Parts: sequence; structure tokens; C-alpha cells
Amino acid sequence: MWPVIFDFGEISIFGFEFHPVINSYGFMLMLAFYFCYFFLNKDLKRLGYDAKLSADIVFAAAIGGILGSKIYYLIENFDRVKSDPVGMIFSGAGLVFLGGLMGGTLAVTYVIKKNHLKWFRLADIVAPLLILGYAIGRIGCLLVGDDYGQPTHLPWGISFPEGLPPSTYSIFQSYYPWVSLEGFEPGLLTVHPTQIYETLIGFGIFGYLYHKRTSITVVGSLFFTYLILAGSERFLIELLRLNSKYLFGLTGSQIISLAMIGIGTWFLTHPINTEQEVPSE
Repeated sequence: MWPVIFDFGEISIFGFEFHPVINSYGFMLMLAFYFCYFFLNKDLKRLGYDAKLSADIVFAAAIGGILGSKIYYLIENFDRVKSDPVGMIFSGAGLVFLGGLMGGTLAVTYVIKKNHLKWFRLADIVAPLLILGYAIGRIGCLLVGDDYGQPTHLPWGISFPEGLPPSTYSIFQSYYPWVSLEGFEPGLLTVHPTQIYETLIGFGIFGYLYHKRTSITVVGSLFFTYLILAGSERFLIELLRLNSKYLFGLTGSQIISLAMIGIGTWFLTHPINTEQEVPSE
């Protein structure tokens, strides 16, 4: 774990005390948006779009994605919010991808409509970057000890003694009573580093989609492929995660993942007929 990259210590300015730090979670989010901007700007220039468009899209995605992530995280962990509302709201945790996807989609949709562009055309361009940002963001989750998986005896299991929350036997009893602790002794537990799993899978999906982006024959097909791959990845990872199950033994994220897979599959087999927009000058 490396929750703080650099601590500047106590700083006094005009009688006001500050303690600035560079948090690893925030730093990885910054890197995620920077890399997404780099690749997006490159593709938009290649396709002849307004140079300002990439900055507008990434800014909207950042604001909408972070807000959506946090809101979904608080809803999904409402019991913990009731016991520590301030700590949960202002903690470094909360990169819930599905919430971020919904929030970011709404914000980016506003930018697309404002610029009179075709939604599915831009969705194809953005699709590889959605999973890239997610994969980089998961590194931040690993560094702060958040969003890990179930206890494991596998040799690559990782313990998070100062995680959010710590991966201890008592924490699992209190926060995740539905997780079986059979075969584990009280104390610090090693858990599945699902953050690493998702980062590796995410980079793999990004590589595949980014390679396919220049050979799109049906508008929207790359975005719907992304929905299928990202939904499948999250559905399977949820089997190792700690989230509560709501319906038919599925977690909320699995239900949304199935919806993503279903929507992607439907529209890949029933292509959308849409006219191409003329890129803005």
C-alpha cells in the first residue's frame, strides 16, 4: 500500500495552517484522465474534429464520472455511511466504475448534444478510453487498499492492514458477514487483489478495442463491443468481490453488468442505422 505519494508537511501561510499531500488515489485518477485526453485528442485530430472537443469531453467525463462513482459507492455501502457519513463521503475510496460510467455518460452526452454531434460515432471513439481509464484507476484503488476481494490462501493474496477498510478478520465479520471465513484464523487476512486482476484485464481490453478502432464498419459497434467486454469482466470479478447480493443471488454490479452485456449483444446483432456527422471546423 502507498496511500500518500508525497507529504509536504505542515505549511503556514498568513496564519493559516495547511497540510498538503499528494494522494496516490487522486494521482492515478489524474493520470487516467491525462492518458484518456492524450489518446482522444490524437484520434479527434485524425478524424478532423475541433481541437477543443477533446478537452470538453474529458473534463465532462471527469466531473460526471467522479460524482457518479461516489454516489454509487455511497448507495452500495449505505450501512457504513450511516455509521460514519463524513468519513465515507470524504474518504479516498469510491471509484465505483458502473456509477462513474453512468455519471460520465450523462455529462459527455451533454457535450455531444451541445456540439450537435452523433452520439454513437463519438461513443466508438471514446470506448477504448473508458476501459483504459478504469484500468489505471484500479491501480489507485490498490495503492489505498480499497475494493479488494474475498479472503484467499493463494500465494499472490495481499493483505491491507491499513486499507479502506483493513482486511482483518473482525472487519469481515462486521462489514461482510455474508463472506465465509471458514479456514481462516482471526487477525490480518490475505485477500484476492481484484484491483490487479481488473487492471490487467482492462489493459487487455483496451489493447483490443484500440486496435479495432480504425476498422469500424458499423457505427456504434465498437462501443457495444466495449459494453459486452467490460460487463463480462465486471460480472466475473464480482464473484470474488465483497458486495452484497440483491436479486437472484447477484450483486448490484452484476445486474448492471448483465444489462450492459444484453444491450451490447442486442445492438451488435441489430445494427443502428445512423448518418455520419460532418466534423466541426
